[in-house]
Amino acid sequence: MAGDAGRRKEAGEKGLTHLDEKGRARMVDVSSKKVTERTAVAQASIKMGRSTLDLILNAGIKKGDVLAVAQVAGIMAAKRTSELIPMCHPISITSVNMDFQVDEENSTITATVTAKTMDRTGIEMEALTGAAVAALTIYDMCKGVDRSMTITGIKLLAKAGGRSGTYLRTD
Repeated sequence: MAGDAGRRKEAGEKGLTHLDEKGRARMVDVSSKKVTERTAVAQASIKMGRSTLDLILNAGIKKGDVLAVAQVAGIMAAKRTSELIPMCHPISITSVNMDFQVDEENSTITATVTAKTMDRTGIEMEALTGAAVAALTIYDMCKGVDRSMTITGIKLLAKAGGRSGTYLRTD
């Protein structure tokens, strides 16, 4: 179809590399890329009722230590990203660090993930997946007391390494 050809041309012009010449999804061939150190930092936030945050901070959630479980879940998710995101390459992760910032005034917890690798492709998706799953785990552990929690702000904060170099979010 003429429309399909136009979409493929537009995708190629925008640098979308996960489409082949026929417009079908493909996994990008990274075999010719150099192995370099790559780092990514991502975050996700979850807003909740003040009483829910108080329960988390005072070990009042019956399912256990919410932030400890969310930390392990986020790290596990980063390690399994290629199993969840179809076009992600399985990469050798050398480090995943999870940190939580509690904003008591706004009843929000923000999970920040820093992930590192020595590989041929980036680690942004692993950091993003880790942050998202940490927030989802907080929701899962607290949904019995607060189903109105909202997960927001899943975003890449920074990345370094690889052909495209350094990216720092400015907003």
